Order: sequence, then C-alpha cells, then structure tokens
Amino acid sequence: GMEEEMVAYLEHVTAERAASDLKDTRDQINSCFEEIACFMLTHPGFAVIKNKYEGDVSKIETLFMSLLDRYCQRVFDTTGIDGSAPRLAPKTVRGRELSAVELGTYIKSYAQMFEEIGAHFPKAETMLEATSKANNVNAINASTETYTELMNVVAGPQAHDYHRRDVLIAKHKEASSRALLAFDEMANFGSRSSIEEARDNVMRKIAKDYEVFLSLNDGRNPLLGFETYLLPLFVAAISFILRWIADFSCSSWSQTCRASSEVLSHVYMMVFFFLVIVATTKAKQISDLLDRGKAAFHLLTDSPTKQKRE
Repeated sequence: GMEEEMVAYLEHVTAERAASDLKDTRDQINSCFEEIACFMLTHPGFAVIKNKYEGDVSKIETLFMSLLDRYCQRVFDTTGIDGSAPRLAPKTVRGRELSAVELGTYIKSYAQMFEEIGAHFPKAETMLEATSKANNVNAINASTETYTELMNVVAGPQAHDYHRRDVLIAKHKEASSRALLAFDEMANFGSRSSIEEARDNVMRKIAKDYEVFLSLNDGRNPLLGFETYLLPLFVAAISFILRWIADFSCSSWSQTCRASSEVLSHVYMMVFFFLVIVATTKAKQISDLLDRGKAAFHLLTDSPTKQKRE
C-alpha cells in the first residue's frame, strides 16, 4: 500500500549515486540516527490553502486526515502497532537513556550549533562537539547531584545530628569519589581537554558545596554558644569562692576583708541576675542550649566507648 511506497521512496532518496550532490548530507543523516523512516502526507485539499479558510476540520481531505491519524499513531505509539516494537521510547546517547532535563540540554546545545553555523549543514565534527558539550553539562549536573544527595543525608538542611569533623571529612571523600565516578561513566567521549575542564568544574562545585555542608554541621555543634554562658558562670564561681575564703580567713573587724566580701558578693549576684534576664528573654535559645548540653555530654561519653570497642 501507500506505506510500502514511502519505504521505496526513502530507499531511493538515500541510495548511493554516482553524482556527488548531497552525498555528504545523506552520509550525515545515516550516521546520526540508528533508524531512518519516511512518512508522507497527501495534499490537505484546496479549501485549506484559501485565505478565507478558518480552520474547519470538515473541509480537510479525508485521505489526508486518515494519513495524519496513522502518522500520529506511529510517532506516539507506546504499545507496538501490528505486533511491532513500540516506536516512542526514551532518547538515548551512547546507550544511556536521557531524562527530560538532560534532553533539554542537548536541544539547547544543538540550537546553539545551528545558530553559529547559519544555513549550512553541520559537519560531523561539529555535531560531535555539540553532543559532547551537552553530555559534559549533563555529567556535571548528575555528578554534583549525586554528591549533594549523599551529603544531605548526614549534613543537609533536614539532618539533625552533629558529626565530628573527621566523620564529615570521611563522608565528603566518599561522596566525592562516587560523584566523580558518576561523571567519568557519563563523560566518556569527545575532546579530552573539554572533559578534563568539566571534571575540574565538578571538583570546584563539590568543594563549594562542602563548605555549605560544613557550615550547616557546625551550626549543630552542641558546644556552640557555650562560651556566652560559661564566662559569666566562671566569674561568678570565682567570686563566690574568693568571698568564702575571705569570710573564712579574715577577722570580723577588718574593713578591707568586709569590703572585699561585699564586692565579690555583688559580682556573683550581678552575674546571677544577668543570667536570669538572659533566660527570660532567650528561653528558646536556652532550651536549645540545654539540648546541646545533653548532646555534648553524650558525644563526650560515647567517644571513649567507641574507641574502646574499636
């Protein structure tokens, strides 16, 4: 039928010829696609090409509509027409299926390529370069996403526990190795210098992201902020001890000892009231501080236990 004629026409157009006209174009088409197919439509009817045509579907030729329906079924088939394999499948590059975001990167790269070369058909080297460029961009995004997902588990915005610096560095090295491995598996064709440049870009992004995770983890340090309260408490404790010594060792008639005792008493009382004021105005911070204190206690008591077990 008509589809057999379409196949015959495609074979005729793409067949080798003695003349060299459009030979490069045919070779390019055959080298760029795993499968080449042809589907032709008849004229939609003379009523459609008139200026007064307003889009009435009933005025379109029946044969054209039938072929158009058949064409749409072929293009968007997901189950297989007449027992054949489905034609609608994910786009693949070097055997790897692309996501929607990655496909968008290739489209942008090809659009930029055609914009740069103008109306001329691109050379194979140019198309390979555009494909490699888009693939490197996708490899960068995929590898950095791998690193972020792994680090989010231990130090991301949704994490709650604080990790010692050596533990975080170990997680960082593990996540970096897996991210670079994911990059190397994707960025495996094209210019070697472009791949190395893209890999360096991944390492710079990982280093920048690590600083963010390091900051988030330090913010969960149970000892963070203790110096604000430890110093006044230390001053109050020293004042109390010195006053006790002064009251115990000095005689009652010594004005110097009595004045020193009163001064020291005022010092630790001022500290006491200062901490009371802080506690009333920063109840939430105090609650967090107590939680950090518990976490610090567990951190300090668990570390020797873990070392003994190891």
